Amino acid sequence: MDITIKEKAETMLNSKLTPGQFLRVFVKEGGCAGLTYGAAIASEMPPGESVVHTAGTIRVVTDVASVQFINGLVIDYSDELINGGLQFTNSNTKTTCGCGQSFNLQGFPKIEGGKCKT
Repeated sequence: MDITIKEKAETMLNSKLTPGQFLRVFVKEGGCAGLTYGAAIASEMPPGESVVHTAGTIRVVTDVASVQFINGLVIDYSDELINGGLQFTNSNTKTTCGCGQSFNLQGFPKIEGGKCKT
């Protein structure tokens, strides 16, 4: 699994994660391009989730449905007032919306019910 955690994201996560915690990354339908990334700090891993990347003490966990969209993910961090927080980009992105918050991946079928069909 090819996941990159940029230096600013690594610094922020190392300051927030306590022993036993991990970063849960998931994909859900939404936005004008069809899909969005989400993340949460968690300490319990329910059935169906697994560790997909480890960088030092940072573990990235995802669920079975999201794992197909995680390869090529780059996690960065911004402390800007507008659009601050963890930032997700993916080298496999086919389309994104104007604000960059949603995406669709090359080679994946269009999401039924999504707003963007191109």
